[in-house]
Formats: sequence, structure tokens, C-alpha cells
Amino acid sequence: MTLARPVKTIEDTHASKANIENIVGQVATKEIMVDRTPGRYMLKSVMSGFLLAIMTVLMLAVKTQFTGVNPGLINLLGAISFSIALVMIVLTNSELLTSNFMFMTVGLYYKVISLPKVMKIFTYCFIGNIIGGFVLFGMMTGTKVMTPEMVAALTKTVNAKTIDSTWLTILIKGIFANFFINIGIYISLQCKEALAKVFFIGVGVVIFVFMAYEHVVYNAGLFAGMMFYNIDALSWIDVLKNIVFAYIGNYIGGGIFIGLVYAYLNGSRNEIEG
Repeated sequence: MTLARPVKTIEDTHASKANIENIVGQVATKEIMVDRTPGRYMLKSVMSGFLLAIMTVLMLAVKTQFTGVNPGLINLLGAISFSIALVMIVLTNSELLTSNFMFMTVGLYYKVISLPKVMKIFTYCFIGNIIGGFVLFGMMTGTKVMTPEMVAALTKTVNAKTIDSTWLTILIKGIFANFFINIGIYISLQCKEALAKVFFIGVGVVIFVFMAYEHVVYNAGLFAGMMFYNIDALSWIDVLKNIVFAYIGNYIGGGIFIGLVYAYLNGSRNEIEG
């Protein structure tokens, strides 16, 4: 007696279709918010930039205060410290440009949002993220938190990302940075428990920070810090180079490699409606 094989349907291959439906719903919500209450949307974006910048300060403190420790271990501790930022951003539903690269690309694929609306969201979000970094470092100047050692570490990091990096290096490292960030977020969408979400979101950030990949919003925060603490050391043409190619690389890594790929793998373009 032979047992009949179970019949596989095309839907069976859509292993994470629930993720895509979740993302499409969030895209619709973001579109409504930026149209009807742009001030609130901008404030959520400012909060993301603020959180990234304050965790950047924490990371600088970790890297400068653990003197005499193995450099690799210091980098790992700094990366773990910084990962707290994205966890807070995701769990508070704040708006971060680089995660929106994935979300909006999925929305475009399923035709639930237009390209002009996507560009509007990207613009509002990026401006808000940058403002958040300026607010944080502006407030820091009224304290003694940023020590001379932290300013020196900040300057060294910025020089490595600007003067010492070619556009191609920045582009490729930008792809890797947002690939790991968004794959972590994508996996976390399947998790129901908060600790599981925190783990997968944090892992992607730890990888990108430890490997010194390029994240355009994080970099913008670093540049904001330099403008308050060591503006004379900034090479403006190299800052522009970093922002442009990190932005493009981040879009490819999060929008194309994650957003577009998983949108394609989880249904036809006319299958999901926002």
C-alpha cells in the first residue's frame, strides 16, 4: 500500500507571507501619518536620531573607559552597547530611514504606495533622524560627558569613514550594514515574544557595528557630534561622499537585498492589498 503524497500549493512556499502583510499594513499607516500629521511623523523620526546618537555616546564611553582590555573585546562591548538603540527604536515604533528602505520597497512592490510618497517619507524621515542627532549632541555640550578621549575616538572614527575610505568601500559597507539590520528586523517580525525580538534586532546591529560597516543615519550622528566638538577636523567633501554612498548602499542592502527579495518570494504583486 502506497501513501499519497501531500499536494503542495504555491501558498506553501510563502513561508513568511505574514511578515509581508505586516509590513504592507505598516506602510499604509506611515503614508497616512506623513500626509495627515507630518509633525508627528517628524517627531518620531527625531526620536530615532536622538536614540542612535545617545547610544553612540555610550559606545564611545565604553571604548575609551575600558583601557588595557583586548581591542577586539572593546569593539564587541561597544557594538553590544550600540545595539540597544535599534531595539528601542523598533519597540517604540520610532521612524528610522534605513528600516524604511525595506518597508517602502515592499510597499512599492505590492503597489500600495507611490514612488513620490515613498520619496516624501524618506525625506521627512532622514531630516528628522539628522535633527535628532543634532539635538542630542547640542545638549551634550552642556555636560562633561564627552571627555577629550571620547572626542579623540569620535574624530578617529569619522576620519576612517570619510578621508580614509573610497566611495566604493563606503558603498559596499553600506550594503552590508543595512542587510544585517533589516534581516534582523525581518526575522523579529516572526517572533511573538519580546526577548526574541530584542535578540534578533540586536544581533544585526552588533554585526554591522563590530565590522565597521556604513550606516547613513549613524554616520550623520557622528558628523553632528563633530560639528559640536571638533568641526575643524571635518573634511566636508568627504562627509558628503560618505552620506551619498552610504545612503545608496543602505538602500541596496535593505531595500533590494531584503525588501524586494522577500516581497518577491512571498506572493505576486497583485496578491496583497494595503
